[in-house]
Amino acid sequence: MNPQLEQRGNLSTGLLTALGGALLLIIVTAYFFYGLQPADLNGHPAAGVAGPVFATTTFTIAKGDGVRDIGERLLQDSLIKSLTVFKLYSLVSGKAQKFLPGAYELSPAMSTPEIITALTTPGNNEVQVTIPEGSTVKDIEAILTGAGVWKKGASFGAPTKELQAEYPFLASATSFEGFLFPDTYRIALDAPPERLIRMFLDNFQIKAWSLLEGKQGWYQSLTLASLLEREIPAFPDRQMVAAILLRRMRIRMPLQVDATVSYAKCAGELRDCDVLKITKTDTAMSSPYNTYQRLGWPPTPIANPGQAAIRAALAPKDNPYLYYLSAKTGETMFSKTLEEHNSKRAKYL
Repeated sequence: MNPQLEQRGNLSTGLLTALGGALLLIIVTAYFFYGLQPADLNGHPAAGVAGPVFATTTFTIAKGDGVRDIGERLLQDSLIKSLTVFKLYSLVSGKAQKFLPGAYELSPAMSTPEIITALTTPGNNEVQVTIPEGSTVKDIEAILTGAGVWKKGASFGAPTKELQAEYPFLASATSFEGFLFPDTYRIALDAPPERLIRMFLDNFQIKAWSLLEGKQGWYQSLTLASLLEREIPAFPDRQMVAAILLRRMRIRMPLQVDATVSYAKCAGELRDCDVLKITKTDTAMSSPYNTYQRLGWPPTPIANPGQAAIRAALAPKDNPYLYYLSAKTGETMFSKTLEEHNSKRAKYL
């Protein structure tokens, strides 16, 4: 072969290789910068608002989440354009190991660098959790697990000697049932279980113990409040029912509260129980919480009541009735005799 032709061929191959490499670099660079751009720049129009409107998404990072897991969920939520670019930028910016547990409000109008900055900024590692009144301990465990601040399958257990010494209302308690005050809480995602328990107990001490402390038979009042919370919605009716249940106690009549049987039937987890409503057969079940079969109060409260239920339990309103029922309309109906009660049951249930 002619040496000159061979040299020209080598030059052409080298040039093509260089051009190919340069083109590949341009494509990779272009893709990298494309992947850094916001996932959505168009948003949607809104009446009376100039320019596009972007909906925000609450994005949660749990303790132990890695950069790949975070990136995959961001991509799934349409908050970034490229998982590869997200991981690469996290590495080159030195933030791949700096993602913080927390709940973040993110928008598809944010660029990948803006999102990474938001997810690595201290102070955003809390979630807001609302515990509804009437939730049981197991319900609360499920709610906290869903919020990412409680380990799945973990239990509050029983009060420790340390807590019993610290909180006077726990001195003889065998369960936290009734003492985890329902409210809205701001909780750090990396908070240890002991801190969460104290958070609930501190709130109970302020908002519930202040009402109960010094009252004779206060634990029975707390238990009564839990029954009212689960059975009766209106405050005046709760006062009426409180008096009825106390009267039944005095005449040694079974309390016959459906909610206590539901508590036993659902093993203390009422929030997602699909057999919450009881049947006549259920009233014969063997359980210390079956107030159809056993005299007296159940062993513990059957839920965590709010202030209104506690106030109603402490201020029963005297009345001539011995029976009550909750109609399908939500109204509480009262009767003096069993015959009258059964007649209303047939008519309104």
